[in-house]
Amino acid sequence: MIRRLVRGAAAGALSTLTMSAVMLAGQRAGLMPGQPPRHIVRAALPGHRHRPKRGERALGALAHLGFGAATGAAFGLLTGNRKPTVRLGVGYALLVWLGAYQGWVPALNILPPASHDPVPGRPAVMAAAHVVYGATLALAVDAMRRAGGTATEEDR
Repeated sequence: MIRRLVRGAAAGALSTLTMSAVMLAGQRAGLMPGQPPRHIVRAALPGHRHRPKRGERALGALAHLGFGAATGAAFGLLTGNRKPTVRLGVGYALLVWLGAYQGWVPALNILPPASHDPVPGRPAVMAAAHVVYGATLALAVDAMRRAGGTATEEDR
């Protein structure tokens, strides 16, 4: 179980980096203003929840990496000894996206729900970023299991 957690966390951190590349590309293309992890950290820090704060960029990146690692660790546990397929990883990541951007992020008044976002490009960029996260996560967990000599049920 510890091995699954650690591999999932490492795969989640790696996958967060690939996802972040999609998010940065979306921002640079003008499809969304700023990075959602920064908005989330901004709201959590003392002061006005929608005004920029010192250190929010670095804290946002660290929080995003930590959340991605934790979500990856959960995926590592949930997949157990089954082969983590790309389809399963993408589905899992899209559920995480829906839970966050239709659930707790708007509930905390940080960003509007994805279904009512006045920035039309943000939901598309964030959904695409989560697809990349999920695909990378499944491939990385599977590669780490194989490299570590842990057979999946399909390998037996």
